[in-house]
Amino acid sequence: MPNKVEEFNAYRSRMNEKLLADNNKLIKRIFNLDTNAYMAGALDVKTKELLGLVASAVLRCDDCVKYHLESAKDAGAQKEEVMETLGIATLVGGTIVVPHLRRAYEYWENLESQGS
Repeated sequence: MPNKVEEFNAYRSRMNEKLLADNNKLIKRIFNLDTNAYMAGALDVKTKELLGLVASAVLRCDDCVKYHLESAKDAGAQKEEVMETLGIATLVGGTIVVPHLRRAYEYWENLESQGS
């Protein structure tokens, strides 16, 4: 069975390289803005990643949810924090978010099984 985390990260890296190689100034600026927005500031990185997770779930972007789950885990988020965050996202977004909640839970399990 393919590793969902490795598969997602490989695809994301490969496609980001292709996008950035086209040297589109607007795309590069958007990527740069995104990178800088999630750096520590008045809010720490973990908090920003959990906020990104809420927004991604409410907007129903599974790729974004995966990215923020992994980034939040790397920033030290624990399962309880992530599940509470996803609960808020489901409350804000409504029941249409439930399928994304399921996939987020599954992806978090994959992250935990990697021990990263």
